[in-house]
Amino acid sequence: MIPLHQLKQGQSAIIESFETDKLPLKLIEMGCLPGNTVALLHNALFKGPLYLKIDRSHVAIRIETARHIYVSIVS
Repeated sequence: MIPLHQLKQGQSAIIESFETDKLPLKLIEMGCLPGNTVALLHNALFKGPLYLKIDRSHVAIRIETARHIYVSIVS
């Protein structure tokens, strides 16, 4: 299990767990839940936001938020 911000561009993973108090409710409502698939589509320069596909939703989240979401890489 690794934090979401350590995914490389193009990798997919399964969300295992997250720190509830650190995750915005809006992100949970958009499908950021354990068991769902997440893919890193683009990593912005200079530690900018991560552009992700979580199930059928496309979202951009800050690296600080991604540090609190734990995933297992899908091979």
